[in-house]
Amino acid sequence: MTAIRTGVEKFSMAIMKNKRFYLPVLFILIFSVWGAESMAQSIFPSFGSSRSGTSGFQFAKIGVDARSAGMAYSNIADATDASSLFWNPALASQMNSHQFLLGHTSYFADISLNYGAYVHRFGNMALGGSLTYLDSGDMEETTEFHPYGTGRTFRSIHMAAGLTFSQQLTNLFSYGLTLKYLHESIEEVSTHTAVLDIGFFYRVGNTGLRFAVGVNNFGFDASPGGETRRIPGPHEGDRETDEDGYIVYRDFEEISPPTTFTIGAAYDVYQTEWMNVLLTGQIINPNDNAERLSLGTEFQFMNQFFARGGYEFGVDEIYLPNFGVGVKLPVRSYSMELDYGFAARERLGTLHRISLKFNL
Repeated sequence: MTAIRTGVEKFSMAIMKNKRFYLPVLFILIFSVWGAESMAQSIFPSFGSSRSGTSGFQFAKIGVDARSAGMAYSNIADATDASSLFWNPALASQMNSHQFLLGHTSYFADISLNYGAYVHRFGNMALGGSLTYLDSGDMEETTEFHPYGTGRTFRSIHMAAGLTFSQQLTNLFSYGLTLKYLHESIEEVSTHTAVLDIGFFYRVGNTGLRFAVGVNNFGFDASPGGETRRIPGPHEGDRETDEDGYIVYRDFEEISPPTTFTIGAAYDVYQTEWMNVLLTGQIINPNDNAERLSLGTEFQFMNQFFARGGYEFGVDEIYLPNFGVGVKLPVRSYSMELDYGFAARERLGTLHRISLKFNL
């Protein structure tokens, strides 16, 4: 541990002695990432969208806070609030105060996604807890033989609960771990498993440049349990049914968690006493879809008013950039932040997020 700390400090001192050095380093790192990606593609070819649907627990990939939504989900290197428990646990120990965050997403098809998180700082470490809850509401059952409904309804409920530990090894470098329990149920079938998020964060001295790497939702396959019943179709008269005349399914295939590998950077392009302009970007490599690139920006005025924008490359259905706004308000000796984020899809429609943060 001492050797790592010494190496990080020496590297930072070398950069600070020659500030012109950080730009070549940035380009080298970027091209190294793309080179490594190209090499990986030649050895392990990417199947792109053909991998869609090969993992479960898809709700675990949905962004949970309004700030990141406004910046096109490019915040792995700059989520220095309680949303770090979702994006990169290494950033929890980079926060300046304790924080409680509540997030609500008005998702597609009247589905709601709610998120709550709390981070407690002590010394150079932080502990946090988070809960994500997605509820589809009542849905009418349809089948290929009953496209207008069978007369039955069902719900889909998804939940993730996590505990996070984060530590600063130096004022420039930190790491974090989150252990999460994932659960989802559709009708009478439920699935659960445990996964791990691992994140690393590095600040390049006082240059305003930060890097981050993270692996999210890494864990074991899960076996669904329970049963589901379906009305027989016109050509399924020879299938065995229960006493009510339904076909009963009890055997299901195992499903994998949606593991993602992400590398990103953030850079303060312009800073004065009154304003700050931030650029963020990240490359996401999921195990169940094609790679994608996210770029975002945030304009901050007087550390109180915020305007954000961003774009996701490699995501189907996008026709507008993401955008968002935020405001920070003093509440006695504390502060409160209210954020709004907007995203749009061609056929699914618009997506609205709001977040409320209390800095304690």
